[in-house]
Amino acid sequence: MKRSLTIIAAIAVLIAMFAGCAKTADTAESANPSENVSAEPTDLGSVNMGTLKGPTTMGLIKLLDDASADTLSYKVNNTIYGTADEISALLISGDLDIAAIPCNLASILYNKTEGEIQAAAINTLGVLNVIEVGNTISTVADLKGKTIYSTGKGTTPEYVLNAILTASGIDPQTDVTVEYKSEATEIAAYLTGETAAEGAVAVLPQPYATTVLMNNENARIALDLTEEWSNADLEGKMVTGVLVVRREFAEANPELIEALLADYAKSTEWVNANTEEAAELIAAAGIVPKAPIAVKALPYCNIVFETGNEMKTDINAYLGVLFAQNPAALGGALPDENFFYTAE
Repeated sequence: MKRSLTIIAAIAVLIAMFAGCAKTADTAESANPSENVSAEPTDLGSVNMGTLKGPTTMGLIKLLDDASADTLSYKVNNTIYGTADEISALLISGDLDIAAIPCNLASILYNKTEGEIQAAAINTLGVLNVIEVGNTISTVADLKGKTIYSTGKGTTPEYVLNAILTASGIDPQTDVTVEYKSEATEIAAYLTGETAAEGAVAVLPQPYATTVLMNNENARIALDLTEEWSNADLEGKMVTGVLVVRREFAEANPELIEALLADYAKSTEWVNANTEEAAELIAAAGIVPKAPIAVKALPYCNIVFETGNEMKTDINAYLGVLFAQNPAALGGALPDENFFYTAE
């Protein structure tokens, strides 16, 4: 009987020991929630963002989709605008914290606000194409004597076209006639309508260029201005779009900015690797009318993500070309080193 009681007591002690170990393990797990698989993401706050109806938003589309599903560590309030002018005013007023805008406009705003707007990343390289209804243009030299329809008077399309024409020996003021329209949709409609003239020529960004090709079988991409920039031996890359941030917001929210840039890089990689899935999200966001347009346009959009020294090198080279052509294109001066946002 004594032996039985001793065995029972020993078993009771072992049970108590195992229970204590289990309790200790449970306590350790709950004390380190960051190591738990089911831990909720940290809420880093919220950001008001503005993007343009085009490739810059196309590269962001996975990030925006994740934000709408509330799976990021911060909140995103994004609005897609039709023109960069709308975004500029909201950045200056502080109603927007971050925006995707043309590279030269970022320089203008930096100079205008005395350094309050900084470039955080390059998100798009060249997206401009020369579209022709016909088959007479194969080199930049073939543009001489032509009437060219374009958007972007005083912005990237004008400066890029002028730089390429000048480097190719064509005077933009006398050797061609450029008729500027306020909206790319207006030019696209002209090139696809019943009155679309044989020989009509236009400079259009993606995805509008692809829209024309899909609606007019006689239209084609005659020149890729990204390639022509390189062919003309212009310095650096053609940098179309950048992500900018208000300095005050960045200084107050460094962890949010770091997380957003990391998510943006992932979004860009995902969009370039998953064209068809990305196209569905792009169409759903109203950036293009239908997903097939986005599928065909994405390979021509040159969606990238560059930060740090690579960003600095490419932006400085590009802005140098524009400044030599027209200092007003940058707001009167090349931006200094403080133009670039870099995480501390």
